[in-house]
Amino acid sequence: MHDVEILTDREPSGYSRRSFIKGVIAAGAGAYAAGYMFRAPGGLAALPSAQGSVERLITLNVNGQRRPVDVLKQETLALTLRYKLGLTGTKLGCDRAECGACTVLLDGVPHYGCSTLTHQVRGRQITTIEGLEAADGTLHPVQQAVVAEGGFQCAFCAPGFIMSMVALTASNPNPSREEAAQALSGNLCRCGDYNKILNSAMRAAEYVRQRA
Repeated sequence: MHDVEILTDREPSGYSRRSFIKGVIAAGAGAYAAGYMFRAPGGLAALPSAQGSVERLITLNVNGQRRPVDVLKQETLALTLRYKLGLTGTKLGCDRAECGACTVLLDGVPHYGCSTLTHQVRGRQITTIEGLEAADGTLHPVQQAVVAEGGFQCAFCAPGFIMSMVALTASNPNPSREEAAQALSGNLCRCGDYNKILNSAMRAAEYVRQRA
């Protein structure tokens, strides 16, 4: 009969395989962290990234604040806002650029967060629904209009519609109902409350004109 070698968790030398594996993992984590240190401005070496690579540690301008965040190269803005920065007002609905629930403003223009890569928006001004409220707690005219009109039923789609309304009233504070419908056509309401949503848009434009 052939001799059978019985493998145990501990080698005769007393060095544990488990300790070895832990050491490998720790070394990998250390090397990963060191990569950030060497790539950071003013770091020990300030080495440039390899050609074709994407920096993961970036800074975004969100709601008037600079927010550092670790981002994967294929990560969408909606995912970054919700799960990395905790801005859950940006909703994920279809996740295929159809429903508009993830709408945010980039330099004042509505964009779908689910189809925008986070790395594409560095240096741009990102506004989410959390950034509409004034420092003293005063609601944005669009938010006030939605409250006044009771514009939504389940309100899952509300943040996306509200951001589109903000862009509409900023560019055209006196829209016709048809112009408002066109401006909001990129957002879908699963409850079908479009009449009340348009009422909210028209009331929002009225509030904006009053503040002007």
